[in-house]
Amino acid sequence: MSEPRLALFVRLHAKPGKEDEVASFLSGALELVRAETGTRSWYALRFDEATFGIFDTFADEKGRQAHLTGAVADALMQKAPELFREAPVIEELDLLAVKPG
Repeated sequence: MSEPRLALFVRLHAKPGKEDEVASFLSGALELVRAETGTRSWYALRFDEATFGIFDTFADEKGRQAHLTGAVADALMQKAPELFREAPVIEELDLLAVKPG
């Protein structure tokens, strides 16, 4: 299995009163991501009470694009108007150095 060289980062701002729903949604998304063979690692993050994030890594562009068109991305965009103050902005990143786990 090749090392990850690409990543995605999404910062999410929960609507007031939706913080627990966002945390639950992100935790529940793990099962969907486990089925994605091209996703090397996936992290759901909480920065503070209302700020969350997703960080994931991929070995190649094919895996990254499969994730962007997969079940988690679809669910995220469908739930966005209900859960988030603003639409999620997905940032595509190149990884410069990686220490595999």
